Amino acid sequence: MIERSSSSVWVRGVVEMFAAEGVDTAALLHDAGIARAALDDPARRFSIDEVSLLWERAVARSGKSTLGLNRELAAAYGKLGVVGYAMMACPTLRAALERLRCYLKVISSAATFELREAPEGCWFEFGHAGGERPVPRQRSEFGVLTMLCFCSWIAGRELSAVAVEFTDPHPGDASVHEQVFGCPVRFGQVANRALLRHADLALPLSARDAGIAALHGRLVEDELERLEAAPTSQRVLRLLASRLPGAEPRRDEVAAALGMSERTLQRRLQAEGSSFQQLLDDTRRELAQHYLRKPRTSLQRVAELLGFEDQSNLFRACKRWFGESPGRYRARFAGEAGRATGATAPPRASAP
Repeated sequence: MIERSSSSVWVRGVVEMFAAEGVDTAALLHDAGIARAALDDPARRFSIDEVSLLWERAVARSGKSTLGLNRELAAAYGKLGVVGYAMMACPTLRAALERLRCYLKVISSAATFELREAPEGCWFEFGHAGGERPVPRQRSEFGVLTMLCFCSWIAGRELSAVAVEFTDPHPGDASVHEQVFGCPVRFGQVANRALLRHADLALPLSARDAGIAALHGRLVEDELERLEAAPTSQRVLRLLASRLPGAEPRRDEVAAALGMSERTLQRRLQAEGSSFQQLLDDTRRELAQHYLRKPRTSLQRVAELLGFEDQSNLFRACKRWFGESPGRYRARFAGEAGRATGATAPPRASAP
């Protein structure tokens, strides 16, 4: 399994937000098997499943299905650390979001962030990669709200999204969502995302400073370098993930991309107790989990995205990975996700 993790800075902020919402965080951390001192260790990272478990238990303890949907709390406790400072010094809001896209791994390698152009503006999209547990809807909602609040703060004015969308089913009562986001909120969509206007993206930031931006950029680069001082197997995993979807990556191609011979690559992986084929299989397994959790992606398309020649290869791989067919895995995960969030699922709103 490929390890995805979030920084202690971000997780500590989330736990502090839980406390502000009235959650007994001492009991919560005990439930999740996390020592309080670990939150204060700047080098500590928490796996995607550890963070999802924290959210699950916090929602259960609070009894609030809208836990974290509070603009004041998101602004106060959504801690981006040194990446946030690097974003603040950018010339415009769009440049700040581009910088987040480059540096997100410092905050969380379990999160994904993309910018997608639209006629009205630009969507920023959040997702999560890896993990065995369903990602609680509250975790995704807090992430989108935190970013909108941070954008308002660095822009020096209150910004409202044109629309906000989430992949989870409709919660039954979306009044809190609509009040907090202040715009149309749609559910059962293709991504967790918010649409910002072109004019807002072009806003100059009040703290813009080229010198400060360069300084914080170097600090973030240093942190990235520390995180990426990884063994050969980790470098191979990153390359494989970038080359799938597509045809199955070949070992000689990956070796060339890493600036080494195929024999050297094989020897280094063997010394680390791994192999190219095992890493390829691990990467496919993680991507399969991601794609199979998207009901709009057909099984044929999933097979193509994983570089399989046909759907039968996907079927055999899923039986080996999960002990069940891809269709059964998809149905089981959908059931688990629904039970974890306690959501109802009325007809899906149409996409814009």
